[in-house]
Amino acid sequence: MPAPVTVWASGVDASRSGLTVSSVIVANGEPAHVLAVIDADSNWWTSGPETVAVNVLAEDHRFLADAFAGTAPAPGGPFTLGTWTESTWGPVLADSAGWLGIRLLEETREVGWGLLVEGVVEHVEPGEADALIHLRGRYEV
Repeated sequence: MPAPVTVWASGVDASRSGLTVSSVIVANGEPAHVLAVIDADSNWWTSGPETVAVNVLAEDHRFLADAFAGTAPAPGGPFTLGTWTESTWGPVLADSAGWLGIRLLEETREVGWGLLVEGVVEHVEPGEADALIHLRGRYEV
């Protein structure tokens, strides 16, 4: 099934970390919630983030998605790719297809090979670009 390609980013300055996540769904409501399946062993998750900037990637961000997934080289770290600004929730990619500021809930559970995490949407910022999606192991727009 098609899924949006996102980078979940948290922290500030030298403590920034992020992870490419494509198993994401937004559940509308008051408040809206975001659910995602992530790798529980990832460096990003073990850093214990409380708030996250969920950056929706655009077509030009294919390499950045691979760098945050750990499948492409990023000398100096993946945050050297692209222009990032700080927000209350975490690092925001300047030319993203939009982003969400979320506060993670403490309850998680294992689903399949991943960990189901849930966050409450506190901020929504639409972007100009079309979202990059992941379908059948490839990036599409």
